[in-house]
Amino acid sequence: MKDKVEKDKVEDVSNWEEYIKNIGNVGFQSTNIGVGANILTKMWEGETTNYLAFTGNIVASGMRGLLARLVKEKKFNIVITTAGAVDHDIIKSISHYEMSSFTTNDVEMHREGINRIGNIGVPNDRYVMLEEVCKEVYGSVEKTSPSELTHLFGKWIGENRGEEEKERSFLYWAYKNDVPVFVPGISDGAIGLQMFFHKQQNKEFSVDITGDMAKLASLTLNAEKTGALILGGGISKHHTIGVNIARGGLDYAVYVSTATEFDGSLSGARSNEAISWGKIREEAKHVDIYGEVTTVLPLLLKKAHAI
Repeated sequence: MKDKVEKDKVEDVSNWEEYIKNIGNVGFQSTNIGVGANILTKMWEGETTNYLAFTGNIVASGMRGLLARLVKEKKFNIVITTAGAVDHDIIKSISHYEMSSFTTNDVEMHREGINRIGNIGVPNDRYVMLEEVCKEVYGSVEKTSPSELTHLFGKWIGENRGEEEKERSFLYWAYKNDVPVFVPGISDGAIGLQMFFHKQQNKEFSVDITGDMAKLASLTLNAEKTGALILGGGISKHHTIGVNIARGGLDYAVYVSTATEFDGSLSGARSNEAISWGKIREEAKHVDIYGEVTTVLPLLLKKAHAI
């Protein structure tokens, strides 16, 4: 017998614990959240190597601390993200961002020296703070890789920030728990620009991206099973599913995105499309949750008993 559609009455949502418990029977994307939570639970059972992939905007938002908690509690063995995510994590370990508006006057914001990410404002002086950290970290190495740099940034946060600041940093917890953070597009961000500036005076300085590819491939090929929680799209999504071709695809995959598949973009590509490439196994457990991450992620993790 099929499950009933539940929570038809308004008063039912007043008890959130009960609502979350039955979210899989609500329908539409709520049901997909329930499916995704079940997949995450399976990923966290047994010997599965788990990937957490996310885009930089999520770290700029108030979800940063939740990402840090997932790494702190060792829910994931590997992090794959963007240069922007590293930028934001370092900066927010030093200072805060400001709430803005999607409909603000951007000419006025530019004149005030505030950069807008949706309805979040980032003052220019935050990047001056980041520049000083980059100078210190880049000055400590000569030949390195993106994952070695993210390890050093996490170490810097651990040695220079207080307990409250460290608690909300995914870079710190990755450093603390020896979780590699891969950034395949590391030049596409403020930390990449600072690499260029540093190299002008330090010609021997280099960042070997191919070294990280070998490291990531080794972790993937030696895994008994692999699973991924992929928040957003772009390069972090593709790098995660792409490396799994080498082992015949992911065994588990949960996608959360607002992108659609109709333009043929990778960001909008559904998990079933990845099966055609061998990025997800034919028999894998997978689901696509259509929704914005700052709304979906807390519900997903609550349902999966991760928070």
